[in-house]
Amino acid sequence: MLPSGSWGKRKLRGRLGWVRSDARGVMWAQQEGLHHPHPHAVIRCPSSSSSSVSCSGDSEEEDMGLLEVSVSDIKPPAPELGPMPDGLSPQQVVRRHILGSIVQSEGSYVESLKRILQDYRNPLMEMEPKALSARKCQVVFFRVKEILHCHSMFQIALSSRVAEWDSTEKIGDLFVASFSKSMVLDVYSDYVNNFTSAMSIIKKACLTKPAFLEFLKRRQVCSPDRVTLYGLMVKPIQRFPQFILLLQDMLKNTPRGHPDRLSLQLALTELETLAEKLNEQKRLADQVAEIQQLTKSVSDRSSLNKLLTSGQRQLLLCETLTETVYGDRGQLIKSKERRVFLLNDMLVCANINFKGQLEISSLVPLGPKYVVKWNTALPQVQVVEVGQDGGTYDKDNVLIQHAGAKKAPASGQAHNKVYLGPPRLFQELQDLQKDLAVVEQITLLISTLHGTYQNLNMTVAQDWCLALQRLMRVKEEEIHSANKCRLRLLLPGKPDKSGRPISFMVVFITPNPLSKISWVNRLHLAKIGLREENQPGWLCPDEDKKSKAPFWCPILACCIPAFSSRALSLQLGGLVHSPVNCPLLGFSAVSTSLPQGYLWVGGRQEGAGGQVEIFSLNRPSPRTVKSFPLASPVLCMEYIPEPEEEEAESRDESQTAADPSATVHPTICLGLQDGSILLYGSVDTGTQCLATCRSPGLQPVLCLRYSPFHLLAGLQDGTLAAYPRTSGGVLWDLESPPVCLTVGPGPIRTLLSLEDAVWASCGPQVTVLEATTLQPQQSFEAHQDEAVSVTHMVKAGSGVWMAFSSGTSIRLFHTETLEHLQEINIATRTTFLLPGQKNLCVTSLLICQGLLWVGTDQGVIVLLPVPRLEGIPKITGKGMVSLNGHCGPVAFLAVATSILAPDILRSDQEEAEGPPAEEDKPDGQVHEPMPDSHMGRELTRKKGILLQYRLRSTAHLPGPLLSMREPVPADGAALEHSEEDGSIYEMADDPDVWVRSRPCARDAHRKEICSVAIISGGQGYRNFGSTLGSSGRPAPCGETDSTLLIWQVPLML
Repeated sequence: MLPSGSWGKRKLRGRLGWVRSDARGVMWAQQEGLHHPHPHAVIRCPSSSSSSVSCSGDSEEEDMGLLEVSVSDIKPPAPELGPMPDGLSPQQVVRRHILGSIVQSEGSYVESLKRILQDYRNPLMEMEPKALSARKCQVVFFRVKEILHCHSMFQIALSSRVAEWDSTEKIGDLFVASFSKSMVLDVYSDYVNNFTSAMSIIKKACLTKPAFLEFLKRRQVCSPDRVTLYGLMVKPIQRFPQFILLLQDMLKNTPRGHPDRLSLQLALTELETLAEKLNEQKRLADQVAEIQQLTKSVSDRSSLNKLLTSGQRQLLLCETLTETVYGDRGQLIKSKERRVFLLNDMLVCANINFKGQLEISSLVPLGPKYVVKWNTALPQVQVVEVGQDGGTYDKDNVLIQHAGAKKAPASGQAHNKVYLGPPRLFQELQDLQKDLAVVEQITLLISTLHGTYQNLNMTVAQDWCLALQRLMRVKEEEIHSANKCRLRLLLPGKPDKSGRPISFMVVFITPNPLSKISWVNRLHLAKIGLREENQPGWLCPDEDKKSKAPFWCPILACCIPAFSSRALSLQLGGLVHSPVNCPLLGFSAVSTSLPQGYLWVGGRQEGAGGQVEIFSLNRPSPRTVKSFPLASPVLCMEYIPEPEEEEAESRDESQTAADPSATVHPTICLGLQDGSILLYGSVDTGTQCLATCRSPGLQPVLCLRYSPFHLLAGLQDGTLAAYPRTSGGVLWDLESPPVCLTVGPGPIRTLLSLEDAVWASCGPQVTVLEATTLQPQQSFEAHQDEAVSVTHMVKAGSGVWMAFSSGTSIRLFHTETLEHLQEINIATRTTFLLPGQKNLCVTSLLICQGLLWVGTDQGVIVLLPVPRLEGIPKITGKGMVSLNGHCGPVAFLAVATSILAPDILRSDQEEAEGPPAEEDKPDGQVHEPMPDSHMGRELTRKKGILLQYRLRSTAHLPGPLLSMREPVPADGAALEHSEEDGSIYEMADDPDVWVRSRPCARDAHRKEICSVAIISGGQGYRNFGSTLGSSGRPAPCGETDSTLLIWQVPLML
């Protein structure tokens, strides 16, 4: 392992550089156990003569901040696995194959880095006359040497591990030691941030220097795999996603208890964190480059130029869309590609002007030049669907014109009849409906005829009806298709001579339905982000109170009273979300609404009973649909979904003979203070009480949790009551006495259900129970103070975060070894909001989409980033603090999710081809089909687009989603090699790869989109912006009223 103190720092001419002596390098090699240490393969301080050359611009040390290292010429022993020993388990065989893939992949990557220096940088530096100046060479190849040095050292250490693999079988700690250093992040960050500038220099040189262009062509032709310079230089951006896929494979084939398992989980966490940071930096660099490119197309004196250069604009989304113009009869008049930019407060549309030769574009991506066509403030932009009623604007006082179409004469405007198109589609459907009604009346009249007449009989009339019905179905499909990939925007125009406002309609064709949903969703959230409470909505303590862009954070969508009756002074007891499927929603509703379903809010009144309030989320804003009282206060709630499909099928077979009508629906379980446990049906089934029981000893039910085998109730006296599964219409047997287990002397405050275990807390102790038998396996002390209780537990990856009844800290424990891995003091994140407030206490926890939500007793909500994959969910950043919170403790944090219907994402071409052979089962995550053959992989990645940094998260890095696992090739070939390794990027086919817009073919295969909202409950609403000196917004609820705050999260696309 790389010892943390082995890197030293030394000032050199006022610059900070990384220095290692040869002697320390040998010591490091001996500590690592290398059989072939290389004294020269270490980072060493260059001689004074080489340092002095930097004045001429021929040396990079001064500019880079890292000192010269000579490892390029070193030939370390090639890591090779020995013969496979006998008696290996299948998992050990697979692990050897994966190690072979890691070795081969790393060797290929190091060779690619050497080729960049040996085949391109060195010849360009030595060329006379120079095709590229020394200064530009430094910019183009910035940090390549340092990246090569890092991986050369890693390769040496890797060869040692390979040699001793059969005796140790450890690789995870090597990844942790090699890639957790800040130096690795620094050099990769510099490389990623400089990538756009490097490509810009290469592009300009290709256009202006024929010698340089000829040099690139010659080098590509001479290379064995015909990879371009661009294809080589993009490999560092791909490297960590490739590592992550390999380590996921390795972890999946590493059994519990293996000495390498925890190290692999930590390594996966380090690599995911590193990839996430690099992805975010790449996104920001691309955002700046896009805005700069747009700014160049605008006059220096224009108001738009001042807005773009003010530094306050942030690019949320940009894409090349096709603008279409239709005639009066719905015929397509013209279409043209436009570049559309969604900024945080405005929408800009520009013409695209590509210049450059095709031979150049095959060597390096060419960015287009823009000519701004129009721009408008975001609040004035409206999305209008085909057939949508004019409820969002005043039809009588607004005249609508289609952009690009000829203006209609004044006489034709008298009726102001607007066809929201593609023109006349909806009107044609209405005409068909009227015609069908008339034909049906004619049919009735024909049936009264006494005589027989040719072509006037019931058969002909019925044929008319059937034909009209078929035409209506076709028209409905056309309307559905029109909504699926057509983005229709109503924009403000200049008023006419009479002062009457004129709006014009712009119709864009999006590449696929996913793009359409993305645009509508981002437009909607960007408008919400402009509200006062979201300006700003979050602050980052580590950036000197610098505000975070509202779009990249959850956005406060609404603030509502938790109970319709404020006179009862009800306190919050719990909240659950009951999702519903609503396939009839239009595209706008799907993209803008909160997750479909119902919120069940439980309340309690001191010395009195309880109450349940049910809110519907199936409208633009939540509204109460039902409220009913209970005999006792509600202390906890749990939503129990339908059984999994396989489980449901087995249950159906056993139920068919006994009771065919006994179908299982989602249920909501309530735990009351008087010991009652109530099971309610969903709103769709009438919210009737399906079953009820009393806890042993009538003990208050403090927490409820369901597992595949039991409904678990944690009681006040330390008893865990377990109600087993049944085969009837109600999932749980509440009539028979439950299985009881005494966990401890104190109350069971929280329960956590894992795959093969149940965790129950009693005081500072946590007891781990076997999932099926509930036999105690072991227990551990989560806090050293006996007076402190574990109050909350949430799981992510291979760790569990815990909060306690007192103190300002939260702690992370490993799910397998129960080891205490991390402790975070929440008070340090809130000091600038609550100066002098040290007695902070955590009152709620939630993990959702890579964010740990922490609610406190002061009403402040803290957001901390955690990894999303199977690694250890360590907190790796300072996080953010919400300026919107409660006046009292945050009683709970809950998540509402719903899966959008898969059919809504299918393009017209996919529908024409028919349904796929196998559909992915919805499990709450975004999936892609995994091709089973090489041809499948080629189809999935047919365009070979490498730069797909769209929006956020490493999920959009090149290659498959990071949560998915590609099968290991049977022949042991490395996963590194893929078809884009030898591709010349066909910019004529995809001219806007360089400007990072058009989704790759992979996007069309996505089957699900998850809509997410976060709900916090507490007393009143408080805007902490007033604490920092800004004007606070008046609260919609009283300070003591129970209040719900609902944050909307951008769709995971």
